[in-house]
Amino acid sequence: MRIVVFGKNINAETKPFIENLHNELTQIGAEIFVFEELYSFIKQHCQFNFDFGSFASHQDLLTLKPDLMITVGGDGTILDAVTYVQNSDIPILGINTGRLGFLSNVSKEEISTAIEALTLGNYSIDERHLLHVNIDGVDMDLNFAFNEVSVSRKDTTSMVTIHTWINDAFLNSYWADGLIIATPTGSTGYSLSCGGPIIMPGSESFVITPIAPHNLNVRPFVIPNDMEIKLVVEGREEQFLVSLDSRIYTVKNGMEVRIKREAFKIKMLKTEIQSFTDTLRNKLLWGIDKRN
Repeated sequence: MRIVVFGKNINAETKPFIENLHNELTQIGAEIFVFEELYSFIKQHCQFNFDFGSFASHQDLLTLKPDLMITVGGDGTILDAVTYVQNSDIPILGINTGRLGFLSNVSKEEISTAIEALTLGNYSIDERHLLHVNIDGVDMDLNFAFNEVSVSRKDTTSMVTIHTWINDAFLNSYWADGLIIATPTGSTGYSLSCGGPIIMPGSESFVITPIAPHNLNVRPFVIPNDMEIKLVVEGREEQFLVSLDSRIYTVKNGMEVRIKREAFKIKMLKTEIQSFTDTLRNKLLWGIDKRN
Protein backbone atom coordinates (compact mmCIF):
# COMPACT_ATOMS: atom_id res chain seq x y z
CA MET A 1 0.00 0.00 0.00
CA ARG A 2 1.35 3.42 -0.99
CA ILE A 3 0.34 6.13 1.51
CA VAL A 4 1.04 9.87 1.54
CA VAL A 5 1.02 11.72 4.87
CA PHE A 6 0.06 15.41 4.93
CA GLY A 7 0.62 17.89 7.74
CA LYS A 8 1.70 21.50 8.15
CA ASN A 9 1.43 23.00 11.62
CA ILE A 10 3.43 20.34 13.44
CA ASN A 11 4.83 20.97 16.94
CA ALA A 12 6.55 19.11 19.74
CA GLU A 13 3.23 17.92 21.21
CA THR A 14 2.40 16.21 17.92
CA LYS A 15 5.76 14.42 17.69
CA PRO A 16 4.82 11.20 19.57
CA PHE A 17 1.71 10.77 17.41
CA ILE A 18 3.71 11.31 14.22
CA GLU A 19 6.16 8.65 15.41
CA ASN A 20 3.33 6.29 16.32
CA LEU A 21 1.67 6.77 12.92
CA HIS A 22 4.85 6.03 11.00
CA ASN A 23 5.64 3.01 13.16
CA GLU A 24 2.15 1.62 12.51
CA LEU A 25 2.46 2.23 8.76
CA THR A 26 5.86 0.55 8.71
CA GLN A 27 4.47 -2.52 10.45
CA ILE A 28 1.89 -3.02 7.69
CA GLY A 29 4.59 -2.61 5.03
CA ALA A 30 3.30 0.64 3.60
CA GLU A 31 5.35 2.70 1.18
CA ILE A 32 5.33 6.17 2.74
CA PHE A 33 5.66 9.63 1.20
CA VAL A 34 5.46 12.72 3.42
CA PHE A 35 4.51 16.32 2.61
CA GLU A 36 7.65 18.48 2.43
CA GLU A 37 6.92 20.62 5.53
CA LEU A 38 6.23 17.55 7.64
CA TYR A 39 9.25 15.84 6.08
CA SER A 40 11.51 18.66 7.30
CA PHE A 41 10.07 18.43 10.83
CA ILE A 42 10.60 14.66 10.96
CA LYS A 43 14.17 14.94 9.74
CA GLN A 44 14.96 17.43 12.52
CA HIS A 45 13.01 16.03 15.47
CA CYS A 46 12.19 12.33 14.94
CA GLN A 47 14.26 9.18 14.79
CA PHE A 48 13.17 6.52 12.30
CA ASN A 49 14.92 3.39 11.15
CA PHE A 50 13.53 3.54 7.63
CA ASP A 51 13.54 5.79 4.60
CA PHE A 52 10.57 7.54 3.06
CA GLY A 53 10.00 9.93 0.19
CA SER A 54 8.36 13.35 0.03
CA PHE A 55 5.94 15.30 -2.14
CA ALA A 56 5.20 19.00 -2.59
CA SER A 57 2.43 19.47 -5.16
CA HIS A 58 -0.69 18.14 -6.82
CA GLN A 59 1.44 17.05 -9.76
CA ASP A 60 3.63 15.00 -7.40
CA LEU A 61 0.52 13.15 -6.19
CA LEU A 62 -0.54 12.42 -9.77
CA THR A 63 2.89 10.91 -10.37
CA LEU A 64 2.95 8.89 -7.12
CA LYS A 65 -0.64 7.60 -7.50
CA PRO A 66 -1.04 6.76 -3.78
CA ASP A 67 -3.80 4.53 -2.42
CA LEU A 68 -4.55 6.91 0.44
CA MET A 69 -3.69 10.24 2.02
CA ILE A 70 -3.54 10.52 5.82
CA THR A 71 -3.72 14.04 7.25
CA VAL A 72 -2.34 14.95 10.67
CA GLY A 73 -3.87 18.09 12.18
CA GLY A 74 -7.36 19.53 12.35
CA ASP A 75 -10.10 20.28 9.85
CA GLY A 76 -8.02 23.16 8.46
CA THR A 77 -5.34 20.64 7.55
CA ILE A 78 -7.88 18.67 5.51
CA LEU A 79 -8.99 21.86 3.73
CA ASP A 80 -5.35 22.43 2.80
CA ALA A 81 -4.98 18.79 1.75
CA VAL A 82 -7.94 19.10 -0.63
CA THR A 83 -6.03 21.76 -2.59
CA TYR A 84 -3.34 19.14 -3.26
CA VAL A 85 -5.65 16.15 -3.87
CA GLN A 86 -8.07 18.07 -6.13
CA ASN A 87 -9.59 15.76 -8.77
CA SER A 88 -7.16 12.85 -8.26
CA ASP A 89 -9.70 10.61 -6.44
CA ILE A 90 -7.21 9.93 -3.61
CA PRO A 91 -9.19 9.10 -0.44
CA ILE A 92 -8.39 11.15 2.68
CA LEU A 93 -8.28 9.85 6.26
CA GLY A 94 -8.02 12.60 8.86
CA ILE A 95 -6.25 12.13 12.22
CA ASN A 96 -7.25 14.91 14.58
CA THR A 97 -4.54 16.59 16.62
CA GLY A 98 -6.46 19.88 16.67
CA ARG A 99 -9.64 20.94 18.45
CA LEU A 100 -13.10 20.14 17.07
CA GLY A 101 -12.38 17.85 14.15
CA PHE A 102 -15.61 17.20 12.23
CA LEU A 103 -13.61 16.05 9.20
CA SER A 104 -10.52 14.67 10.93
CA ASN A 105 -12.55 12.57 13.32
CA VAL A 106 -9.98 9.86 14.14
CA SER A 107 -8.45 10.93 17.45
CA LYS A 108 -4.69 10.77 17.93
CA GLU A 109 -5.22 8.05 20.54
CA GLU A 110 -6.97 5.87 17.93
CA ILE A 111 -4.18 5.77 15.35
CA SER A 112 -3.39 2.08 15.88
CA THR A 113 -7.08 1.14 15.67
CA ALA A 114 -7.53 3.16 12.47
CA ILE A 115 -4.51 1.58 10.75
CA GLU A 116 -5.74 -1.88 11.76
CA ALA A 117 -9.14 -1.05 10.26
CA LEU A 118 -7.38 -0.11 7.01
CA THR A 119 -5.58 -3.43 6.80
CA LEU A 120 -8.78 -5.38 7.54
CA GLY A 121 -10.86 -3.35 5.09
CA ASN A 122 -13.19 -2.11 7.84
CA TYR A 123 -13.90 1.26 6.29
CA SER A 124 -16.16 3.00 3.81
CA ILE A 125 -15.78 5.97 1.44
CA ASP A 126 -17.86 9.14 1.72
CA GLU A 127 -17.94 11.21 -1.46
CA ARG A 128 -18.27 14.91 -0.69
CA HIS A 129 -19.46 17.60 -3.13
CA LEU A 130 -17.56 20.84 -3.63
CA LEU A 131 -18.48 24.30 -4.90
CA HIS A 132 -17.14 25.71 -8.18
CA VAL A 133 -16.73 29.50 -8.49
CA ASN A 134 -16.47 31.59 -11.63
CA ILE A 135 -15.85 35.36 -11.71
CA ASP A 136 -15.05 36.84 -15.12
CA GLY A 137 -11.84 38.82 -15.00
CA VAL A 138 -10.63 37.40 -11.68
CA ASP A 139 -7.73 34.96 -11.88
CA MET A 140 -8.20 32.25 -9.25
CA ASP A 141 -5.53 29.57 -9.14
CA LEU A 142 -7.95 27.18 -7.42
CA ASN A 143 -11.60 27.99 -8.07
CA PHE A 144 -13.26 25.37 -5.87
CA ALA A 145 -14.24 25.18 -2.20
CA PHE A 146 -14.77 22.17 0.03
CA ASN A 147 -16.52 23.90 2.95
CA GLU A 148 -17.99 27.15 1.72
CA VAL A 149 -17.82 30.20 -0.50
CA SER A 150 -18.50 33.50 1.23
CA VAL A 151 -18.77 37.10 0.09
CA SER A 152 -18.21 39.85 2.62
CA ARG A 153 -17.50 43.55 3.01
CA LYS A 154 -13.98 44.99 2.63
CA ASP A 155 -12.41 48.05 4.28
CA THR A 156 -15.67 49.18 5.83
CA THR A 157 -17.97 48.55 8.78
CA SER A 158 -21.02 49.27 6.64
CA MET A 159 -23.27 46.53 5.36
CA VAL A 160 -23.23 45.38 1.77
CA THR A 161 -26.19 44.52 -0.43
CA ILE A 162 -25.94 41.10 -2.04
CA HIS A 163 -28.36 40.55 -4.91
CA THR A 164 -28.95 36.81 -5.26
CA TRP A 165 -30.36 34.68 -8.07
CA ILE A 166 -30.93 30.91 -8.25
CA ASN A 167 -30.90 29.50 -11.78
CA ASP A 168 -31.27 33.13 -12.93
CA ALA A 169 -34.53 33.53 -10.95
CA PHE A 170 -34.24 36.41 -8.48
CA LEU A 171 -34.25 35.27 -4.83
CA ASN A 172 -33.44 38.22 -2.57
CA SER A 173 -31.27 41.26 -1.92
CA TYR A 174 -29.53 40.59 1.38
CA TRP A 175 -28.56 43.58 3.51
CA ALA A 176 -25.86 42.00 5.64
CA ASP A 177 -22.17 41.78 6.46
CA GLY A 178 -21.94 38.99 3.92
CA LEU A 179 -23.37 35.74 2.60
CA ILE A 180 -22.20 32.13 2.89
CA ILE A 181 -22.84 29.33 0.39
CA ALA A 182 -21.97 26.09 2.21
CA THR A 183 -21.78 22.43 1.28
CA PRO A 184 -23.07 19.75 3.69
CA THR A 185 -19.42 19.29 4.71
CA GLY A 186 -19.13 23.01 5.50
CA SER A 187 -22.49 23.21 7.24
CA THR A 188 -20.79 22.51 10.59
CA GLY A 189 -18.35 25.40 10.07
CA TYR A 190 -18.83 29.10 9.32
CA SER A 191 -22.45 28.61 8.27
CA LEU A 192 -23.32 26.93 11.58
CA SER A 193 -21.80 29.79 13.56
CA CYS A 194 -24.05 32.18 11.63
CA GLY A 195 -27.20 30.20 12.45
CA GLY A 196 -27.24 27.80 9.51
CA PRO A 197 -28.51 24.20 9.76
CA ILE A 198 -26.40 21.08 10.13
CA ILE A 199 -26.72 19.04 6.93
CA MET A 200 -25.95 15.33 6.87
CA PRO A 201 -22.93 14.44 4.68
CA GLY A 202 -24.09 12.94 1.41
CA SER A 203 -27.12 15.22 1.15
CA GLU A 204 -27.63 16.62 -2.35
CA SER A 205 -27.96 20.20 -1.17
CA PHE A 206 -26.27 23.52 -0.43
CA VAL A 207 -27.27 26.14 2.12
CA ILE A 208 -27.34 29.93 1.70
CA THR A 209 -26.67 31.59 5.07
CA PRO A 210 -26.61 35.39 5.59
CA ILE A 211 -23.96 36.88 7.89
CA ALA A 212 -25.56 39.30 10.39
CA PRO A 213 -28.51 40.26 8.15
CA HIS A 214 -30.27 43.57 8.82
CA ASN A 215 -33.65 42.00 7.96
CA LEU A 216 -34.49 39.80 10.94
CA ASN A 217 -36.97 37.68 8.98
CA VAL A 218 -34.21 36.47 6.60
CA ARG A 219 -33.24 32.89 7.36
CA PRO A 220 -30.79 30.28 5.99
CA PHE A 221 -32.13 28.64 2.83
CA VAL A 222 -31.38 25.06 1.72
CA ILE A 223 -31.41 24.42 -2.03
CA PRO A 224 -30.70 21.43 -4.33
CA ASN A 225 -27.04 21.27 -5.28
CA ASP A 226 -27.73 21.10 -9.03
CA MET A 227 -28.74 24.78 -9.07
CA GLU A 228 -26.46 27.68 -9.97
CA ILE A 229 -26.25 30.71 -7.69
CA LYS A 230 -25.43 34.19 -8.98
CA LEU A 231 -24.36 37.00 -6.65
CA VAL A 232 -23.88 40.71 -7.37
CA VAL A 233 -22.59 42.89 -4.52
CA GLU A 234 -23.14 46.61 -3.92
CA GLY A 235 -21.55 48.64 -1.14
CA ARG A 236 -19.97 51.93 -0.08
CA GLU A 237 -16.51 50.65 -0.94
CA GLU A 238 -15.48 49.79 -4.49
CA GLN A 239 -14.46 46.22 -3.64
CA PHE A 240 -15.61 43.22 -1.61
CA LEU A 241 -14.06 39.91 -0.58
CA VAL A 242 -14.76 36.43 -1.90
CA SER A 243 -13.35 33.55 0.15
CA LEU A 244 -13.09 29.93 -0.96
CA ASP A 245 -12.46 28.09 2.30
CA SER A 246 -9.29 29.87 3.48
CA ARG A 247 -8.34 31.49 0.14
CA ILE A 248 -9.43 35.13 -0.23
CA TYR A 249 -9.80 37.22 -3.38
CA THR A 250 -10.66 40.91 -3.85
CA VAL A 251 -13.43 41.59 -6.36
CA LYS A 252 -14.87 44.84 -7.72
CA ASN A 253 -18.46 45.73 -6.90
CA GLY A 254 -20.96 44.82 -9.58
CA MET A 255 -19.06 41.81 -10.87
CA GLU A 256 -21.04 38.58 -11.11
CA VAL A 257 -20.02 35.73 -8.83
CA ARG A 258 -21.39 32.44 -10.17
CA ILE A 259 -21.36 29.38 -7.92
CA LYS A 260 -22.35 25.84 -8.83
CA ARG A 261 -21.52 22.23 -7.96
CA GLU A 262 -17.98 21.22 -8.83
CA ALA A 263 -17.56 18.43 -11.39
CA PHE A 264 -15.38 16.27 -9.12
CA LYS A 265 -15.83 15.04 -5.55
CA ILE A 266 -13.50 14.51 -2.61
CA LYS A 267 -13.39 11.02 -1.11
CA MET A 268 -13.27 10.84 2.69
CA LEU A 269 -12.30 7.51 4.19
CA LYS A 270 -14.42 6.61 7.20
CA THR A 271 -13.55 3.82 9.64
CA GLU A 272 -15.95 2.13 12.01
CA ILE A 273 -14.44 4.02 14.95
CA GLN A 274 -16.83 6.96 14.86
CA SER A 275 -19.94 7.94 12.91
CA PHE A 276 -21.15 11.44 12.03
CA THR A 277 -23.79 11.27 14.75
CA ASP A 278 -21.11 10.25 17.27
CA THR A 279 -19.07 13.24 16.17
CA LEU A 280 -22.01 15.61 16.62
CA ARG A 281 -22.66 14.38 20.14
CA ASN A 282 -19.02 14.51 21.14
CA LYS A 283 -18.03 17.79 19.48
CA LEU A 284 -21.22 19.76 20.15
CA LEU A 285 -21.78 18.20 23.59
CA TRP A 286 -25.27 17.03 22.70
CA GLY A 287 -26.82 15.13 25.58
CA ILE A 288 -24.58 16.75 28.21
CA ASP A 289 -27.54 17.55 30.43
CA LYS A 290 -28.32 16.69 34.06
CA ARG A 291 -31.64 15.22 32.91
CA ASN A 292 -29.69 12.59 30.96
